[in-house]
Amino acid sequence: MTLIEGIDVLRVTDWLAQHTDISAPLQFKLIAGGRSNMTFAVNDAAGRRFVLRRPPMGPLLPSAHDMAREHRLMASLAGTAVPVPEMVGLCQDPAVNGRDFYVMRFLDGLVVRDVHIGHSLSEAVRTRMCHALIDTLCALHRIDIDAVGLGNFAKREGYIERQLKRWSGQWAQSKTRELPLMEVVHQALGARLPPPSPATIAHGDYRLSNCMMQPDGTVAGVLDWELCTLGEPMADLGGLLGYWHDPAAPGEGGDPMTTGLPGFLSADEMGGLYAQAMGVSLHTVDYYRAFAQWRLACIGEGVYARYLGGQQGAQDEQLDLDAYRHSIARRVDSAARLLGLASH
Repeated sequence: MTLIEGIDVLRVTDWLAQHTDISAPLQFKLIAGGRSNMTFAVNDAAGRRFVLRRPPMGPLLPSAHDMAREHRLMASLAGTAVPVPEMVGLCQDPAVNGRDFYVMRFLDGLVVRDVHIGHSLSEAVRTRMCHALIDTLCALHRIDIDAVGLGNFAKREGYIERQLKRWSGQWAQSKTRELPLMEVVHQALGARLPPPSPATIAHGDYRLSNCMMQPDGTVAGVLDWELCTLGEPMADLGGLLGYWHDPAAPGEGGDPMTTGLPGFLSADEMGGLYAQAMGVSLHTVDYYRAFAQWRLACIGEGVYARYLGGQQGAQDEQLDLDAYRHSIARRVDSAARLLGLASH
C-alpha cells in the first residue's frame, strides 16, 4: 500500500477518479502551518491544483474536526458575497483514508501568515486588507441563513453558553498541565454574558491568516471553516481583534506581529469599521475579546497536546513547542486582563 503520512495515495486517488473530474496520477504534499486539520496540496495529471483537508491522525476529541460540516458550509456559501473555494468532493467512507476528507479547488493568492510576508506588502495594501477583512466579515454576518440552506446547521440560541461548555470540556480532556486562571476566566465569562445579538453565520476563527488575499489587498477566499456554526456575530469580531496587534499585550507572533506594521489599522479602528457598517454598539467588545482569548487558549492546548502526541504529521514548518506552550498561558492572562480580573 502506498502511503504518505495522512494519505493512502492509492485509495484516495481511486476515490477521486471515480467521484470527481480529477485526473490520476496525483501528487500530494502536506502544506505547512496547519495547527488543527491536515491540509494537502494536490496536483493532478492535467496540471490542475487542488487542496485536500482531513482531520489530524490519532485519537480525536468529540465533535471536533467535522469535515462534512466544513464542506457543507463552504458549498452553501458558493455564489454569495463571501468568497470561498469551490468544493470538488467529500468522502465519508473510512475505508478510503481512515477519516473523512474533502477536496476543493486551489485558490491563488497570498496568505499573510507571518511578519516577513507582512513586510513584503506596501502600506496602502495593508490598509486595504483591513477594510477588505471587515467588509467580508460584514458580508458573512448579513447572509440569510435560511436562504442558503443552513437553517438547520446548528442551534441559533445560547451560542456563548454552548461554546463555554464545549471548550471547557475539551480543555479538561486535552490539558497537559494545570492553569487555575482558566477556570477563573471561564466562571467570569459565564457570569457576565451580554444580551445576545441576532444569530448569524459565525466563522469561529476569522482572522487575517485564515483568508487568502489578492495582491491588491482584497479577499480572494475565506478559509478554515472548521469552527463555523450559527451564533453570535460579535464573537467573530472579538476573535478577529484577539488576533490583532494590541499595544497593551505582548506580541504572540503571527497575526499580532504582522498587524502591528505601519498601514494596518488599530484594533479599535477595525472594531469601529465593523460597528459603523453593521450599525451595532461596541460596548461589549472587550467581553468577546476576552472570550476569544480564553477559547484560543483551550484550542491551543489541544494543538499542543496533538504535537506532543505526533498527530500533526511531518510538517515542513517546525513549531517551537515551548514558546507555543507559554503563549497559551499568556492568552489566559490577556482574557483575565480584558475582564478586569487579577491575572495571577
